[in-house]
This record gives sequence, structure tokens and C-alpha cells, in this order.
Amino acid sequence: MTFEEFNINEKLLEAISYMHFEKASPIQEQAIPVAMEGHDVLACAQTGTGKTATFLIPILEDLVQNGAHGFTSLIVVPTRELAIQIDQELQGFSYFTDTTSKAVYGGDKGMDWDDQKRAFTEGTNVIVATPGRLIAHLRLGYVKCNNIRHLVLDEADRMLDMGFIDDIRQILGYIPKKRQTMMFSATMAPEIRKLANSILVNPQMISIAIAKPAEGVKQAAYMVHPYQKINLITHILAQNPDYDSILIFTSTKKLINSIVHSIRKTIQGIEVEGISSDFEQNEREDVLLRFKAKQTKILVATDVLSRGIDIKGINLVINFDVPRDAADYVHRVGRTARADAKGEAITFISEADIPKFVRIESLIEKSVEKLPLPAELGEAPVWKTPAEQSKKKRFYGKRSNGKRRFFKKNSRKENPRKGNTNQ
Repeated sequence: MTFEEFNINEKLLEAISYMHFEKASPIQEQAIPVAMEGHDVLACAQTGTGKTATFLIPILEDLVQNGAHGFTSLIVVPTRELAIQIDQELQGFSYFTDTTSKAVYGGDKGMDWDDQKRAFTEGTNVIVATPGRLIAHLRLGYVKCNNIRHLVLDEADRMLDMGFIDDIRQILGYIPKKRQTMMFSATMAPEIRKLANSILVNPQMISIAIAKPAEGVKQAAYMVHPYQKINLITHILAQNPDYDSILIFTSTKKLINSIVHSIRKTIQGIEVEGISSDFEQNEREDVLLRFKAKQTKILVATDVLSRGIDIKGINLVINFDVPRDAADYVHRVGRTARADAKGEAITFISEADIPKFVRIESLIEKSVEKLPLPAELGEAPVWKTPAEQSKKKRFYGKRSNGKRRFFKKNSRKENPRKGNTNQ
């Protein structure tokens, strides 16, 4: 389905054309028409399926057709990276219209606060905000919400995971009850349904590939010992010399500098940088711009960026470790193969990570191929599921007090009457 078939305003179509959007994605094809009719929407779709345009286009269509008077539309997101990304897309879609927008988020300087305050007081049409910073402005009394007619909660599951549920309920107290609400989530956990039932009115339910990586992602994994991981990255890069955009995820901020330093030491002539929530906002934006412009070949990041960046052309995502939450795997992997492109995702699995990866395979309903570790890197751990590990044979003996006790079959001293020191 093409965007012309949505019967949207010519100004929006012109901007969509300039942004090289051609055919609507499945989530866009299903959700845009019902959103344009003014229905509330509850959509479950994985990252990388085009859901940002799914809510921006109906909002802008309404503002162009029916006029925008001050602050009319609020989009709430979990991270500042996502707020910036959506605002950038919004500026692209609205380029030929008079619509104004502003990203509102914390972690910045006083001058940025003043810019945000001006956006509210001067009636900016669309605000894209993180919950904490939005509430800080709302409490000061100068934010006028009476004209809001669109509310979007994007990545609602992530906001609940980050503990924003109370903030969301506070925000809802400032907004008119008569409005259009659109809620997007990658998973549909009971908490999400409970929140949806409390804020949506007769919503149109749309579900696209719940919690599964996009079809264009080639997934694979290696069993590795921690000390083998950097050398494995070197091997992967040598096998794929044409890859010019690689994203490496780790679960802790502490590991970022270590990984960056090790890659720089091991691989000469490759630009690699790290990024985390500890960076100042301007530093983070500079790092992302260099990565987007392919000036930086490898970016090492934490899960805070797994949903917060939308960069086309990422060839490879490497999970340096297995994420704690199975859903985070989907979001990490979703950074590649965006908008029907192809990409590769490789996960490094240590012996301790096996239970977490088993949960991931259960979530995505797929067994990820385990590749053999290159011989020059040494022997790899053996893949054994928790169920296989629990099948170790045991037998029963007796203590001197007559009570039964079980022992591992391979114990060196199996007779309890001889003083088994391994028990």
C-alpha cells in the first residue's frame, strides 16, 4: 500500500516523498487509517517496523486539516534519545507545513530548560517529552494543556519497566479526558493491558509480530568464555570487511570503556567509540552523529540505546553479553534490518548466560543457530540447557544417623561411611 492511498494532505505527501518513504509497513497500513478516523489505538509492534510514522502522520494530518492552536499534541517516551529521534522525524514530516515541535528531556543545562519553557509558553504544537522533565514543567503551572487533543505513549512497556507508571498517571491528570490516545508497545504484558484499559476508549487493537526480531535479521550466536570475546570480534570483522556500521551492546556501563580500549588495542585503524547515560547530552549527540555519518565504524552502548536510536544501514549488532530481559534482546537486534533492510545479529553466550538465552529463544519462538568457535580462539563452553544440566545422574547413600542423602555419581568418595569430604 502506498502513502497516496491514505488520502492525506499534499504537503505531507511531499515531505514523505522527500524522506524516501515508499510503501507503508504493515503497522502503518493497519493503524494509520483508523488513527486518521480519530479512534484510540492500542498497537503491539516490534522496533523497526515504522511505528513512529504510524502516529506522526495522523497527528499532522489532523493539524493541517483542522488547524493547530497552541499545544495540541503530546508524545511521551521513555528516553531522551527517543525524544530527539521522534522530534527529528516530526520535523521532516512537517517540513512543508506550519507545525511546530520541541523535544523536552532532562540531563541538560539551564539554557535548554529555558528553551523548553518557551516552547510551552509560546504554544508549540507538538511536544515530545520524557516523563520526569515533563512533570517538572507541569508542576510550575505555566504549561497549558486544555487544547491537547492527541496523546501518544510510545514504548509503553519500556516506560513501565523503568518505573514511570506513577509519572504517567500524574501526566494524565493534566490532560483533557476528551482526546485521542494512541499507545504503542513491543510486548503486551498484563500491566500494559491494565494501563490501556484505564486510559483508552474503545481502542482499535493492532498486533504486528509481537516480540520477535524482524524477518530481515540473520541471527546467530557463539558459545564463548569471557576472555575470548574481543578476539572473536576481531575474527568477525576480518570475515566481514565491508561492514561499515557495527553496534555492540553490553549490559553494564562499566564495560563500555574496557571494550572500546580493547578493540582499539587489538584492531588498528578502526574508529570505535562508546556511549552511555553518563555522557552529557551534547556529547551523546556528537557521538551518535559521527556514528550515523559512518565516521565511527563501531559504537559500544548499553541498553539505554536499544530503543533510542533509529539509524539506517547498521550492518551488524553484537550482543557482547546476553541481556537480562528477553525483550531487550528484541530491541537490541531491532537496530539492524530496519525498514525491510537486511542485517545480522550475533550474540556471545557464556556458560552463565545460557538460562537467559533459553528464555530469549522461548520468547522469539526460534532456536538461534550456535556457530562453532574459530579453532584459533581455543575451546568453547558447551551449550547445555538448564534441563540438560539437571539430568546429571545421582544416587542415594546413608548417613551414620540412618537418613538418606544423595551424592553426585562422579564424586571421588562415594561411600558416606568413609568420610566423604566433597559432600
